[in-house]
Amino acid sequence: MKYSKYHALGNDYLVIAPKDLAFKLTPEKIQRICHRNFGIGSDGILFGPLPSENAKFRLRIFNPDGSEAEKSGNGLRIFSRYLWDRKLVGDEEFDIETLGGKVKACVANSGNTVQVEMGYVSFHSDKIPVAGHSREVLEESITIEDKTFTFCAATIGNPHCVIQMPEVTPEIVKKYGSQIEVHPYFPNRINVQFMKVIDRGNIQIEIWERGAGYTLASGSSSSAAAAVAYHLGLCDASIAVHMPGGRIAIEINNDFLVTMTGAVTKVAEGLISMEIFEYLTD
Repeated sequence: MKYSKYHALGNDYLVIAPKDLAFKLTPEKIQRICHRNFGIGSDGILFGPLPSENAKFRLRIFNPDGSEAEKSGNGLRIFSRYLWDRKLVGDEEFDIETLGGKVKACVANSGNTVQVEMGYVSFHSDKIPVAGHSREVLEESITIEDKTFTFCAATIGNPHCVIQMPEVTPEIVKKYGSQIEVHPYFPNRINVQFMKVIDRGNIQIEIWERGAGYTLASGSSSSAAAAVAYHLGLCDASIAVHMPGGRIAIEINNDFLVTMTGAVTKVAEGLISMEIFEYLTD
């Protein structure tokens, strides 16, 4: 089975085209392919391009635990670069349908930079979703073990919990991220960002990604965290989001339409041996 591997600021995905797949992508097979020791190793699988009635392309996004994600900013940038490498798109803007809505993308800088119009951010509990009465989820409290955090929640087609802190470290997100992800407040689980506001044009985030765990970079997390900082009046509309893997540029308009620009790097192309699926039950 053919695959292409790319990373976007250290967040790596495998792209698998439907025409190259001879079997069903079950959760067990996805887990094995993404495993860092028993498979190729990745933060997820991008399955496409698929036919769409509403866009030029359709994409399905799978997490390494086998679950399906609604949207991924880094995944969308990688998939856009893959389409460009396959000469399925050129320098023109094109659209991609995801479970989390339709986005517009454009590849530039000889494929090294991709801009994606990610869609509109909502802070409303019904859309994210967040348990409780209908409201905008801003500066609420959540207690994990002996620690109480103040959080905001947002969706840009997938759910996010943004926690502002004076300092953020990998250790704090690794300690609390997995518990916040599955907290009863969030019936569909949630992506978690610990955020430090540096100044009006810069924020720093550490990320726990739903279904993947600790992550070096995330486009949708960058979009959600920047939108929260803007909505709280802590930042202006142009925000650089700094992550362990690198930086993403975010632009937010008055309606909270978010445009993301960041780097993509091609890693490899190859063949996955069917032998890695030995002993799986399906």
